[in-house]
Amino acid sequence: MKANGKHRKKGDLPTKTCAACGRPFTWRKKWRAVWEEVRFCSDRCRSERRAQRP
Repeated sequence: MKANGKHRKKGDLPTKTCAACGRPFTWRKKWRAVWEEVRFCSDRCRSERRAQRP
């Protein structure tokens, strides 16, 4: 880790389980501001989940 604490090891990043496929996925920098709201690991899972709902 750098002295200013910005860098983390990949294994230390938070993870969640995808609501569509059930696979674990890791935090990404682009999700920094909305991490609490992220439910799907990819655009594909998000669009497939919408298609399944009647």
